Amino acid sequence: MPRPARITTPGITHHVFCRCIEKRALLRTQFASNLLVKVLAKTQEKYSFDLIAYQIMDNHFHFIIKTRENEASISTIMQYIKARFAEKYNRARGRSGPFWNERFGDSVIEFSDRPVVYLLWLLWYLAFNPVRKSLASNPRSYPYGSINNYLVENHESPVRISFHDYFLALGKTFEERVKAFLYYEEAYRKRLALLF
Repeated sequence: MPRPARITTPGITHHVFCRCIEKRALLRTQFASNLLVKVLAKTQEKYSFDLIAYQIMDNHFHFIIKTRENEASISTIMQYIKARFAEKYNRARGRSGPFWNERFGDSVIEFSDRPVVYLLWLLWYLAFNPVRKSLASNPRSYPYGSINNYLVENHESPVRISFHDYFLALGKTFEERVKAFLYYEEAYRKRLALLF
């Protein structure tokens, strides 16, 4: 059965994710996670797009990317990230063969039933990923995610984070936006507590 066609309409927001080969924890090392961040930063230099968020886990990653009109498609951006990372990682580790397990997964935020809620909830879902996997006790302390950009004004980040219009609409000032955004953390924590 053929793969479904990738949605490449410009100007939409994609939640993309991809696992390491055989779901192995190849991104767990500081070297691998830092390398992926560097490749992501290099991709921002090469292509014009908005990186809304990122979360690097031990065996997979999540990015939220909004493409731009008349610029690179999500497929082009992701192909570059995956290929450059695999090339650099394999060379540094004296390794050959594929690094990634599969074609990257993708869902479009704007096509969900409630896009605003979905995006703001998704930001916390990604942030709590390391907590759920026992890689961190608090999402704010995990070094390979972007949640602190949404909590600390002018947070220094290794990659450029663009605030989505949905986040900007939460208030007139950064402080107002954070206050409203923390409501979604509280709701997520309550849901998480029910799971454990």
